[in-house]
Amino acid sequence: MSPDVQQQEDQQQQQQPPVINFVLSFLLVGLAWGFTTPFIRRAAKDHRPGVHPLLDRPSVRQSRIRRAVFTAFFAVIDLLRNPRYAVPLVLNLTGSVWFFLLVGRSGMYFFFFLSIFFS
Repeated sequence: MSPDVQQQEDQQQQQQPPVINFVLSFLLVGLAWGFTTPFIRRAAKDHRPGVHPLLDRPSVRQSRIRRAVFTAFFAVIDLLRNPRYAVPLVLNLTGSVWFFLLVGRSGMYFFFFLSIFFS
């Protein structure tokens, strides 16, 4: 191995934060996912969609596909406008972004932990 390549690898290892930071970060991601899921589920279960006049138009009522598309669209919009659903959803999705950033950043540590748990 050339000295330049060895020097770059040494710099990367020195820039890597301690393993405990990754462990704590993954635990926080798990908390973000696990803590918000019951709130999302409950808000979706208790959700009562509003009345949308567009769904009563004859052109929408006659077409099964249009009716399904518009109904799904309004259901999503209604849920996202509900803060009881939207706030936990944003926290949950933020946890997903954190997870992918951590996996990309942790590199060898992540695969090391996977090999320990699944071997």
